[in-house]
Amino acid sequence: MKNLEWGKMSFSYTKTDYIIYSTFKDGKWTPAVKTADFNIALSSYAGVLHYGSSCFEGLKAFRGVDGKVRLFRPEENAKRMIRSAEFLDLPAPSIEQFVEMCVMAVKANAEYIPPYESTASLYLRPLLIGSNPQLGIRSSVESTFIVMASPVGTYSGDKILVPGTAVVGRNHDRAAPNGSGSYKIGANYAQSLHPYNIAHKQGYRELLFLDASTHSLIEEFGSSNFFAIKGNTYITPNSHSVLPSITNASLRTVAQDLGMKVEMREIPLVELDSVDEVNSCGTAVVITPICRIDDKIRLEDELPSHVYKFTEECGVKSRALYDQIIGIQKGTLDDRFGWTMFVDC
Repeated sequence: MKNLEWGKMSFSYTKTDYIIYSTFKDGKWTPAVKTADFNIALSSYAGVLHYGSSCFEGLKAFRGVDGKVRLFRPEENAKRMIRSAEFLDLPAPSIEQFVEMCVMAVKANAEYIPPYESTASLYLRPLLIGSNPQLGIRSSVESTFIVMASPVGTYSGDKILVPGTAVVGRNHDRAAPNGSGSYKIGANYAQSLHPYNIAHKQGYRELLFLDASTHSLIEEFGSSNFFAIKGNTYITPNSHSVLPSITNASLRTVAQDLGMKVEMREIPLVELDSVDEVNSCGTAVVITPICRIDDKIRLEDELPSHVYKFTEECGVKSRALYDQIIGIQKGTLDDRFGWTMFVDC
């Protein structure tokens, strides 16, 4: 194991030893290759550089209490990448190839898997890009699939479940009703960078997007899904513009297993006045508690038109959900759902 300062890691890039890649050309994939060269040779006419033909995933490998290494639900990430690639009409790896290359990346960079005692993990970033030279506006017929790895901590270093604030800016939209919002493609994140930068400069951790049609319904945060606890009910938006989060789906399953009611439905922003706990959820941190949301007519406005306040610390029910997911990922709880995959390192 590398001698790194695991406890001081944030969710940022640390170079590892290898990446794994394969290319699709002439109707077939090349054998997966392990390389220490992190630079990719692409034609300046590659479709990804002109038309944004790219999609990606994020998943983690954990060192468990028993010393074994686990991947969390890699097949679900594979299915979601295939779905995103189909939206782009981009050649995609099969579920088997996706998982195999993720396992190769974990094994090749095993020295960077953080110890069980830390809050860190080995993050995998599978990336699929259109790579053939082209000039016209059309889908790429060749693609390159790459799996990268980096040890990461939480956004707050060795601290977990640190509450943050969020802001709503009604003059910025994340996705159109019939657009690409439910697919994990690079373009979705590119268009959110500018409003995200505005929010961060104002001191907010998160930016909450509303539906583009009425600007009255909650969609999702810029980096992750939204869920709230209302009494004993887990509520999360049901929208064709929201990315189907694997973490959110896992949390819903755990919530039901713990006896909570789960509702996927439209959530008016004004309903936040009556909820108990609010969180963003995603692969990076599982849960980030939100203690306040400022509603602004324009994101650039100095003062909000309304302020929604929640628990100052992570809520009791949210913490219980978090502990269940982390317990399964790190082997302190039985994997009663069959979500983890052991990797022999």
